[in-house]
Parts: sequence; structure tokens; C-alpha cells
Amino acid sequence: MTTPATSGTTPPSPLVLVGFSYAALLALGGFRPDDSVIVVEEPDVVRKRGLRDRARAVPVIRELIEWPYQLDGSADRFYAAHPGLSPAAIGPAGEYATYFAARLAEHYGLPGIGSDVARRLRDKSLLRETARAAGIANPASRAVGGPAELAAFMADHPGPVVLKPADLQGSIGARVLDSPDEAADAWAASVAECAAQRDGVWVPDREVPVRMLAERCVSGRPFSVELLVSSGRVLFGNVTEEVMFPGPRPVERGQLVPADIPPALDARLREQTEWLVAMTGFGTGVVHCEWIVEDGTPYLIECAGRLPGDNIVDLIEWAYDIELVRAYWTLLTGDPRTPPLPRRARRSAAVRYAHATPGTVEHVGGVREAYAVPDVIRCEVLVRPGSRVGPLRSSLDRSAFALACAPTPAQAVRRAEEAVARLTVTTRPYGSPDRSPRHRTPTTTTLPEG
Repeated sequence: MTTPATSGTTPPSPLVLVGFSYAALLALGGFRPDDSVIVVEEPDVVRKRGLRDRARAVPVIRELIEWPYQLDGSADRFYAAHPGLSPAAIGPAGEYATYFAARLAEHYGLPGIGSDVARRLRDKSLLRETARAAGIANPASRAVGGPAELAAFMADHPGPVVLKPADLQGSIGARVLDSPDEAADAWAASVAECAAQRDGVWVPDREVPVRMLAERCVSGRPFSVELLVSSGRVLFGNVTEEVMFPGPRPVERGQLVPADIPPALDARLREQTEWLVAMTGFGTGVVHCEWIVEDGTPYLIECAGRLPGDNIVDLIEWAYDIELVRAYWTLLTGDPRTPPLPRRARRSAAVRYAHATPGTVEHVGGVREAYAVPDVIRCEVLVRPGSRVGPLRSSLDRSAFALACAPTPAQAVRRAEEAVARLTVTTRPYGSPDRSPRHRTPTTTTLPEG
């Protein structure tokens, strides 16, 4: 940790960040003093990620509290154990932290999205009920408890169907099925994939029941809408255009901010999202709502009460010249005096992701070459030598990305694609012998996008 505050000074009331996220902590460090953020993280995750040692190297962190925040009643127990904490604001670092953060904010009398809202947004089946009551278009959807129920749903709804978990993130376990004959194998694979999360470093080890949904696969253009909301009032909005990887797994290949679409469609997507905000009773925070437009009609896919992932925050801040993270946390403190919030973007920003050939990573490169592309502002290879690249199943499996900001949408997309194409990864097939660089058969390829 950092050196304690000088004797005689009163340290600022801390922000509470639920979940350990380097990206979130880096953003907070841009406007918060040292020793001003308390991080709450699952004990298993702290252990598996070695976060005790890592937290000491992050100046903005005051304390790391280990707490099983994803258990029922965990926010109530936390408040009972820390009644005198007096935080300035409480916010989630990711999807699994939204309910805990909302409930804890209620205990401490701080702004938040509301625990009932968080519960409805976290559970996709509850979200469907709210959206239908609001008259918002939804794909046909049904909770399914096994392959027979999945096959029955597919028989009732001819055409492609999406099988996905009701309360996970990052497209984990989600897949598109074309025939009821696929139901048994798809069910087994999806449930196993969801359960396998317990072996990862990002989630606790305890077993979590898997609940699955079957939904009609909406065919069209994907978008997301991001709104900054204060006590139900929208202060800022953006529409993001999404591009998906080809294949049966719904994984994002890229985003463009703002979406390059006609004003009428932009307005309709915003209006539908604002109506959902009103119908849920959303309080204060950020809405990240995903839609697919089919035959001119926006269909609600899912909605989150948190800052978006996939570098969308960076895209928004660059395109609009806005401090979105700072404005978000300012509102969570109860201070309505946010930094200036523009209505229109000043430029375009795009990100493109890539997926390397599956295998064991031997070498990565091309970062310097990618940064040499004009208008590129950030790029990164997400795998390291010795790590394993698996098939593309969720956003966690992507291997690299590049982000560009330019005067026009086409130029921003072109620069991001050019940069990500310069990133390289060398892999060898699983189980093949390791070889020294002098004797290795060259296997380096540019990162394929599909």
C-alpha cells in the first residue's frame, strides 16, 4: 500500500469499488488521491489472483477487504460488520458486483441504481418480464431445465435459437443452435462451460447453480446504448455500433462510437432505453443496454446497470471528449455537479478484437508496429508466452485488440483493423514438443479475426 496520510490531516471518505479491476482503479487514480479507494473482493479471487501483493502496488487503494459478496444477504452482513465505514460512494467493477453494490449503497444512504433494479437487470428472465410489461420488443424466451425442454422450445419456435445462462456475463455458455437435434450436445457443452468458471481466477470456487434460457435468435444489426442517469434523469447518452465474430458463438469483434446510423434509428434506440430506465425505476448510475435491430424493430437482448466493458468507456471518452468515469463516480457521491457532458461526439472511435489460432503461445509481437498506425491510441496483446489459446467461446477468449480515434467512422474502423492486423501471435498445437527459437518451425501468423 502507499504511505499513510500525514499526521493531523483527515483522509477523504473512501470510495468503495466492489471487485478488483485494474482498469477501474487506473481510471479512479486519474482523479482520486492516494489511499482513497477500498476494494471489496471475493476471498477465493484474492487468493487465486494474488491480489494482496498486487494491491500494495496500486497507490489509490487504501484497503482490500475480502468478502464473499456474491452470496445472498452478503451486503446486509457487510454493513452489519462495517457500520462506521462512511464511504463517499459505492460502485461495481463488473456485472457480478452490481447487486451487492446497489444494496450496500442503500444501507449507507448513498445513490445507486437500486437493489431491486439490480436484481432485475442481473436476471435476464426477470428483465424480460419488465420489458414485456413496458411494451418493449423482446425475442421469444423461456427458462429451460434440460435438453428436452430446449428441444421443445425449438420445436415451438422454428429457426435458430440462442441457448444462454440467465445471469452470467461475457457470452460465457451462450451458443446458437439451428436444429433440435443439437439440443443434447449443446446443453451439455453450455452447462459444462458455465460450471468450468469455478476453475478460473475471476470467480469464487464455490458451486453456483446454472440457470439457462432459450431464446429466438434475432437476426439483425447489434447495438448498445449507454446512458448516464441521475435519480432517473438521463444526463448523457450514446449509441454504440457492434460487430460480431462469425460463427455460432455471439462474441463481439468490435465497436464503433458513436454508431454510424441514421438519426431516426439513433433516437429510437435511445428512447427505448430511456423507457426501460423509467419502467425499472432506475436510480443513479450507468445503463449499458444491448439491442438487435431486426426489420427496423429494436429487440432488447440484455441490459446492465454498470459501466460497459470491451473498451466502450474509452471509446466514449475519446469520441465525446468527456470524463465519463469521473462523472459517474461524482453522481454516486450524491454531487450533481458533474463535469461538462456534451450531446454530440466530436470524432469517431473504434475498437477491433482478434482471436489467435488455438494452441500454446510461444511468442507475441507487433505492438510497436500497431502503434505506428496513424490515429491508433491503444493496442494490446492479451495472451502471453506459455498461456493457452482455446476456441473462441466468449469475450474472455479474445487474444488482442486495437483502438483508434479519427475524424470519421470509416477512418476510425479502418485504422483499428489495420493496427490489429499487425499484431502477431506464435502458437504451437496442444501437446506438441517445445522447441527453442533457433530450431522452431515458424508458426507466427497475424491474428485472424474469425
